[in-house]
Amino acid sequence: MTPPEDFLSALFALPIGTFTGRADAKRYVVTRKALAGGKSHKLVAYEMGGTDYISLNLYQTRNSGALLRPCEMPASKVVDFVLAMTPDI
Repeated sequence: MTPPEDFLSALFALPIGTFTGRADAKRYVVTRKALAGGKSHKLVAYEMGGTDYISLNLYQTRNSGALLRPCEMPASKVVDFVLAMTPDI
């Protein structure tokens, strides 16, 4: 799936590394990695004190642009999560 532009902006605004934050009134521990010289991105999030889990890969390709690959969940779930995520400062 080609993700919406606001998703890409929100994803790239999240810190690299592990951080905590909120999305939809839930707290998460999130890890975001940039791989392959920034051409591949991975995000994994675990709800603190709950069971929710988010996992995605994003590949930036020359021919197809950005390709979002959620890990065993609907793309809408990961898009909504990234758009809602506010890191703790």
